Amino acid sequence: MSTCLLNVFKLTLNECSGSNFGPLVRHGHHLRGKPPGIAKSLKEKLSAANYKNPSIHYEVDIGLPPTRSSNKTLLQERITHVKAQRANPELEKLSRERKLLIDLDKSQQDWFATIGPKQIRQIAKHYGVFEHLFGDAYFEPQVPLRISYISGNLVHPVYFGNFLRPDDAQTKPQVTFDSDKDSLWSLVLTNPDGHFTDNEKEYVHWFVANIPGNTVANGETIVEYLQPFPPKGTGYHRFVFILYKQEKKLDLSKYCVNNSKQLLEARTFKTYDFYREMQDSITPAGLAFFQSDWSPSLKAFYHNVLEMKEPIYEYDFPPAYIRPQEWFPKKKPFNLYMDKYRDPKEINKEFLLRKLKNVHPFKAPPPVDPYPHVHKIDKSVPSWLQLEIQKSRLKWGRINDIE
Repeated sequence: MSTCLLNVFKLTLNECSGSNFGPLVRHGHHLRGKPPGIAKSLKEKLSAANYKNPSIHYEVDIGLPPTRSSNKTLLQERITHVKAQRANPELEKLSRERKLLIDLDKSQQDWFATIGPKQIRQIAKHYGVFEHLFGDAYFEPQVPLRISYISGNLVHPVYFGNFLRPDDAQTKPQVTFDSDKDSLWSLVLTNPDGHFTDNEKEYVHWFVANIPGNTVANGETIVEYLQPFPPKGTGYHRFVFILYKQEKKLDLSKYCVNNSKQLLEARTFKTYDFYREMQDSITPAGLAFFQSDWSPSLKAFYHNVLEMKEPIYEYDFPPAYIRPQEWFPKKKPFNLYMDKYRDPKEINKEFLLRKLKNVHPFKAPPPVDPYPHVHKIDKSVPSWLQLEIQKSRLKWGRINDIE
């Protein structure tokens, strides 16, 4: 019986070997590195690489003390309010008839009076605002900042990381906040991402000190307003408004900037050093920030206001590995293999010259051929060149970089 089963099994294997599935072969494998039970996961490796000693790197709260009630009290108040609203028949009637209106300003005030400061702190931490401005310090903004850029009939508000174009922020914004008449404040607008020569420094775009009450116009202007000017190729920049509460009137004449040719050098600023020097006299109380990137209008700004050439940045990608060139590469396309070892700028120049060859300053470009392959290619042309001609006609491949 066992001999019969063995013969049937061999016959089945032979049939499978002759079928489309191919022979049944078990391929061995080799374990690279340590086994999964011993090797560290990616999460463990990243946590070990980014480890910070808690006895040295710990966060310090440098803001004003919170004025809101405890979470338990807020929860009880919210439960009581919800029960009262559910028991209100007039409210239910307005909602059913779609006549119920919600006061968004009142809703925003309630949000800021409860969990708003904590959520703003989380947003600012996510964007690295505290880390890049104050190091290991943080604060929860206890004073709401209402900032708006007004251009004509348009109003562009500043929240917590929204996007504004440089064209929208050409003039100084309107800033309002709640304050007592006898208190003094300082307002700073800084850019931690845009310094040209030192990555650890910032450019201060606006600085108003000794603001009486909440009237920014009556404050002492230390640095005149300068619009955002993120250079081309550097991505989005953060522009951070920080409101400080002063304990007394301050003399900040050392930070004054005159409108000279060395405009950017004079506006070099570092929030960490500024706060460390003035920490006994000021306390951060308000925060708002927006993001902005390059705009074509900045070219005239660089030339006319900053009196400099417009800087353009390109990301320098790490070069890809290319194996050493061989004398006789086998099964390699001739043109593609040779292009690997050429300078990419030289190749781009070659394509650009090919395009400019058919461009006339006073004539319209030639019409696009609806049937590009109708023109026969001479048989004496090499096969690799025939393929390049076909790709050029169909606008395939690298030709699209200059078209």
